[in-house]
Amino acid sequence: MDNYQIPTSKPAASPAGSTMVQQVQAPPVIKKDNSGLIKTIVIIAVSLIAVTFIGLFIWMTMRYNEASTNLQGQIDVAVAKAVDEQAKKDEEEFSKREKDPYKTFAGPVDYGQLTFKYPKTWSVYVAADASSGGDFNAYFNPNQVDAVGKDTINALRVTIRNTSFENVTAEYQRNMERNNANLTMTTVTFNGITGNRYTGTIPGTDLNGYIVTFKIRDKTAILQTDSVLFQADFDKLLETVSFNE
Repeated sequence: MDNYQIPTSKPAASPAGSTMVQQVQAPPVIKKDNSGLIKTIVIIAVSLIAVTFIGLFIWMTMRYNEASTNLQGQIDVAVAKAVDEQAKKDEEEFSKREKDPYKTFAGPVDYGQLTFKYPKTWSVYVAADASSGGDFNAYFNPNQVDAVGKDTINALRVTIRNTSFENVTAEYQRNMERNNANLTMTTVTFNGITGNRYTGTIPGTDLNGYIVTFKIRDKTAILQTDSVLFQADFDKLLETVSFNE
């Protein structure tokens, strides 16, 4: 077999006989388009900001509603309290007007004719008038006097005992010295009259009230209220007490 040689191309010769070099152009540079990525980042950022603002708006709205509810609740409580206080004040004023004009009580002449003023809305029951000697007993209570007993609450009990002031004072002193006694004594002066005021559990009962004792001649006057609820009326009444020496 004859040797076959592959023909090789030779550079073309220029017209002047010189060899021509074929120039090859470099491939074009492809620029990457990042605008899509930037748009995506911007959209994500805007979305996050929007979500943040929406969450903040919802939180602020909830706080506002909560604050409004609390404020309205406080306003309602304040209004209810003001109405209640006004109602109590009106009731007290009405009660005061109902008690005027006050009536005057006068005890037996032979027992110093103890007198004082008491509300006209109170009823009086004289249990013992001491017309035949002994002790004088009278009971006062708003509207009506219930059946009298040691546990019956009365606005006022008036007793003029045919016993010396010293003996009565000694009796109360013994009561105060008993075990678990809840009774205290102070010296008071009202309307120029000096006496003893006892505060606490009334001897022989479970009632808590006030007792005032003072001397009338050779006898002892005892004014007692069976409940602290009547303290204001009791104190006002004491300022009007008088008797014949």
